[in-house]
Amino acid sequence: MNDSKRNRANGFETLGGGKTNFNFNNRPQSSGGSLNGGSLKILGVIALVILLLVVAFNSAYKIGEQEQGVLVTFGKAQPITDPGLHFKIPFVQQIRKVNTTIQGFSIGYDANTNQTNETESLMITSDYNFVNVDFFVEYRYSDPVKALYASKNPTEILKNVSKSCIRTVISGYPVDSVLTTGKGEIQASIKERIIADLEKQDIGVQLVNITIQDSEPPTATIMEAFKAVETAKQGKETSLNNANKYRNEQIPSAQARADGIKKTAEAQKTERINEAKAQVARFNAMYEEYVKNPSMTKQRMFYETMEDVLPSLKVIIESGDGKTQTILPLESFTGNTSVTTTESVTQ
Repeated sequence: MNDSKRNRANGFETLGGGKTNFNFNNRPQSSGGSLNGGSLKILGVIALVILLLVVAFNSAYKIGEQEQGVLVTFGKAQPITDPGLHFKIPFVQQIRKVNTTIQGFSIGYDANTNQTNETESLMITSDYNFVNVDFFVEYRYSDPVKALYASKNPTEILKNVSKSCIRTVISGYPVDSVLTTGKGEIQASIKERIIADLEKQDIGVQLVNITIQDSEPPTATIMEAFKAVETAKQGKETSLNNANKYRNEQIPSAQARADGIKKTAEAQKTERINEAKAQVARFNAMYEEYVKNPSMTKQRMFYETMEDVLPSLKVIIESGDGKTQTILPLESFTGNTSVTTTESVTQ
């Protein structure tokens, strides 16, 4: 009776396991005494029909699309994986069915009432903070024979293994990672550990997935503090985004100005170089003429220089006693009659 309850709880079903007893010794008696021969024949036919029906009913069984069966013959289990109608030897062979659909259970809360179970959900992180974390585990039976006979309760074993792996992994992460950014990495690490432990246990159960349903601090005060930290982090991200936006706006402008300065400098460089080359060429030409006739070239160069310098100069002539001052423009020496001479006498 207890095995039947456990099998139903694990998703197993037993068919043909009961015993049927037939007693042909106690024969019904008629009111007049022993039955006549015709009545005995009728009862025999009825008993034979009943026996055939019982045998036929216990000979056939059906495996569904989402099921696998285990046929037990004198204690030897044989998996039946093909869906459809099958036959067995009645009262000798026993068929047990296993549900192979994806099933699941919760850790840290009740999936029916959604009430928190702090005994399962309360954990400690690597930085010695407490946190409540809820998980949901999805699994399926991969080997029906091992699921039935390798352990008494494979689902409970999977739950205990999951709890152990969850606490081991959570204890290696800081509380910020558990609450915010590290959930994906934590889930992957827990799943990897559970799969490795199930391979060692070899109980015919396969882990499909494990997900974090919720994670939060255990008290309201701590929760408010974490919310403030999260708000500060979001403000930090906003400031960084604004700074990056300003940088992206200013860098092209600065690069454009820098390119303009470089181009202007290159233009001035080219202009100065060309001007210097022209002066060198002019000097070389003058030098060639100077070599041909040095005295004449020197005199001509002197006159040309004076023509450039003297027009912007004025000569002040003073007497020896310092009382008489005469200012003469140099234009008067060049033959320009439009310029007059100015004399000033200082008393």
